[in-house]
Amino acid sequence: MKILVLPKPIEGVSREELLSHAAAEIQAVWELYTQGICREFYTRANEPGRVVLMFESASIEAAKEALATLPFAQLHLIDFDLIPLAPFTGLIPIRVLKVYIEKMRKAS
Repeated sequence: MKILVLPKPIEGVSREELLSHAAAEIQAVWELYTQGICREFYTRANEPGRVVLMFESASIEAAKEALATLPFAQLHLIDFDLIPLAPFTGLIPIRVLKVYIEKMRKAS
């Protein structure tokens, strides 16, 4: 299951406090990457310093367990919004229609 992970600082936590633990956090995210749990990571273009992670996990619960290993989470500096994703299948009818139209053109 793909899961979009949106880390969010806990209210009252200063940027300086986050930065003081940033090296350990980055290393821990890298470990999740090498394990195949964190598949992608991005910086938010609209909010400098904020990141977005893409997880591959069996469940939301398993993703939460992996996130709990991060230093920021262990130190109660951040929380997470987790959004499970599924393939978009709305384009399948369009593709089927295009195949049908192409077959009709060839038949005439």
